[in-house]
Amino acid sequence: MLNRKTIFVLTFILAASLVLAGCGTQAAAGPAATEAPTTQPQPVPTEVVESAPTELPTEPPTEAPTEAPGEALAATVSFASDVMPIIQSRCVRCHGDDRVEEGLLMRTYEELMAGSDNGPVIIPGNAAASLLVELVAEQKMPKRGPKLTPPQVQIITDWVAAGAPNN
Repeated sequence: MLNRKTIFVLTFILAASLVLAGCGTQAAAGPAATEAPTTQPQPVPTEVVESAPTELPTEPPTEAPTEAPGEALAATVSFASDVMPIIQSRCVRCHGDDRVEEGLLMRTYEELMAGSDNGPVIIPGNAAASLLVELVAEQKMPKRGPKLTPPQVQIITDWVAAGAPNN
């Protein structure tokens, strides 16, 4: 059977461990942990309380953007090289050639920008308000055939957000 002094010491050690664990520090077991507690709390050695400081990088990124965001997107997304191949592979079957659904032709930049029977499908500079972006992002278009991949949707979104340039 354990005597009262041992139970008191063990209870104190357990309580101190819980307090230290709650503070995010760890107590080291050693001779001080087995000594009887006194009425005055003993200072905790600094090597136990201190932890290695976590330093966050304080330097700004070395390269600052030199262009406005829309200009950067316009420079990286080309209608002729990036957007038109997607449209030709996924859209022209129903919006060009022999078929023209909803009055929307997509064979050229000018036809695409002219819109459909329901109005414009692209609002240059505003991808969120552009019907084309909404329909391909929600996988509602194309109705037949494979849907656009996430990178293809991103290309169209970036192009529209950049002002839908004819580049």
